[in-house]
Amino acid sequence: MKLDDLPTPCLVLDRRRLARNLERMASAVATLGIALRPHMKTAKSADVARLARPDGGGLTVSTIAEAEYFLAHGFADIILGTAITPQKLDQVARLNAAGGQIKVVTDDAGMAAAIARHPGAVAALIEIDCGEGRSGLDADDPLLGPIADQLGDRLAGIFAHAGHSYAARDSVTLTAIAMRERQDAARAAQRLRDAGHECPIVSIGSSPTALIPGDVTGITEIRPGVYMFGDLFQAEIGTHGRDDIAVTVLTSVIGRRPAEQRLLIDAGALALSRDRSTETTAHDCGFGLVLDAGGEPSLGASRIVRVWQEHGLVQLDHGNAEGFAIGSRVRIAPNHTCLTSAAHDRYYVVDGGDDVVAVWPRIHGW
Repeated sequence: MKLDDLPTPCLVLDRRRLARNLERMASAVATLGIALRPHMKTAKSADVARLARPDGGGLTVSTIAEAEYFLAHGFADIILGTAITPQKLDQVARLNAAGGQIKVVTDDAGMAAAIARHPGAVAALIEIDCGEGRSGLDADDPLLGPIADQLGDRLAGIFAHAGHSYAARDSVTLTAIAMRERQDAARAAQRLRDAGHECPIVSIGSSPTALIPGDVTGITEIRPGVYMFGDLFQAEIGTHGRDDIAVTVLTSVIGRRPAEQRLLIDAGALALSRDRSTETTAHDCGFGLVLDAGGEPSLGASRIVRVWQEHGLVQLDHGNAEGFAIGSRVRIAPNHTCLTSAAHDRYYVVDGGDDVVAVWPRIHGW
């Protein structure tokens, strides 16, 4: 099967680029001397997980559906990286009774008490806010000790995420964010140990900060995720190059406006997402950068300038719209590969060419 045989719009995953991205991150984390616990919220695929963790080791997920899916595919050691609620504890306990080692996250004393009371085997990490301002406690928050006390022997460690690293636009700022993430997590863990608690896991992570060399004293593992596929935004902030983007959307031309140098394609907001993250960077790629059918940047800065639910409007940077027949194909590099991939149920896998060498399913839902 060739790319030309595929229905559009669909996701194309370049296995060669994926392997290169995985190796780069594995090497960087090995240099730091800590464990890699990849976040699978981007890929949502057991086939990708087997490449990222061929030893079947620890993963991070965002949903209980993902936890159940990866457990069924042989991955038992899982952190559920979004804060848990009491209503979800039964599901986690059921999965753990079936062989899982699923750990949850909280920053709330009441939730910690609910975890401690639950009859099932559920352990938890306490979330630390290292500057993002989304969730978690300050590393010096006086509530840290009482929450640990509530958890008792259910305490598994410390969890932090420097999501604000995405706002960094230079290496000095990014390094400062990475160092604070590491220092805050390590300080919180030491506070717990000083109070008599065991704290075996000190978990941090984002793709940009994972690649920063430097001191990781007190850290046990790191949880990058989007690095596997990459996207235009990560390329803009320097996590990787544009030629490392492994996932694109294959789409067909369904209309032409030669006088305006515009094309209409069958990939809209559902197939591409409405993410506009590159709007805040040096190179605004609209709703995605338009590549040729081979996935090469031969169309320059051609981009998607507008999306409807199932339509996308391409503004050509150069080239002639009349040269694109109805039904001809282009590929779109995404701004945010996590959101772009979300509406698709499978990857059509290539290996640097146009032969489809595999079809890998994705897990959906919560």
